[in-house]
Amino acid sequence: MSTPEHESPRPVGGQDVGGPQPYGSTPPPPPPGYGQPEYGQQGYPTQSMPGPPPWAQYSSPTGALGTMRPTGMIILLFFVTLGIWGFVYYFQTHEEMKRHTGEGLGGIIALLIAVIFGIVSPFLLSNEVGRLYERRGQAPPVTALTGLWFFPGIFILVGPFIWFVRTNNALNDYWRSQGVTRTSLV
Repeated sequence: MSTPEHESPRPVGGQDVGGPQPYGSTPPPPPPGYGQPEYGQQGYPTQSMPGPPPWAQYSSPTGALGTMRPTGMIILLFFVTLGIWGFVYYFQTHEEMKRHTGEGLGGIIALLIAVIFGIVSPFLLSNEVGRLYERRGQAPPVTALTGLWFFPGIFILVGPFIWFVRTNNALNDYWRSQGVTRTSLV
């Protein structure tokens, strides 16, 4: 018995051996159990593997440690100096984080951004503090979204205080976990 030239021979059982298929023909069904999870495995859909965790892209910090700052005292200094201490705070914290990690804005750029584009500074500071935690493989307690407490949170009057307390406490907790015991304002 001969088969036509455009068809490939079929083994007993009707399964194809992988030869060329004639135009317009339907491919054979997959073997039984193909694509199903093996016994004891979860049946999750197949997806591409996720990339490395966010902290894996950063080098581990090796620079100088920063200083813890008492939250209440910073708020008091902000009011006594009519807001000037806010610029000092942005400069100091960004400069310490840059010295510690070797990455980030640094004090001068953070100060320029605070003076020219002041509304973005809370978002940037919270983001930088959150990245300190990500570098260690921990979930960040604050992110850039924490800056939403500052703006538009300013319209509920307590929003900026909530932002500052959360961000400053997260930064203090980070420095404390690195072994910093001293508290300072300058």
